[in-house]
Amino acid sequence: MSRHAGARTSPVELVLRVLVVATLTVDAVVHLRLAGMYQAAASGGVGEGTLFRVEAVLAILSALFVAARGSKAAYAAAFVVTLGGLVVVLLYRYVNVPAFGPIPAMYEPVWFFQKSLSAVAQGVGAVAAAAGFVHTRRR
Repeated sequence: MSRHAGARTSPVELVLRVLVVATLTVDAVVHLRLAGMYQAAASGGVGEGTLFRVEAVLAILSALFVAARGSKAAYAAAFVVTLGGLVVVLLYRYVNVPAFGPIPAMYEPVWFFQKSLSAVAQGVGAVAAAAGFVHTRRR
């Protein structure tokens, strides 16, 4: 069956879509829950809390895009958000990057449940988004 507007979604596409949306949702919830605690260090400016809220909004928008469209562009956006978040958490976990411009120093050399949960969700989401991108034909 060729893919046209209104064509049914394959089971593989459905699983990938649900998986990407779920991982982006976990990413958003974790970042929103932690944002307040991380903003306290920079209550008057750009702090980790602000960056966490930006990450959460990007994850929510990407999840909605994937849920609504399931297109190559949606999966590409989800891939950028999930992989970008994973790279940042790993970077600031293992490298003491100093503050630069408005970006604060965010070195935190520990793992805890929410951080680990978010990192796993981002990793799984990046793989699923890449698979969705490859599996989905242009519409």
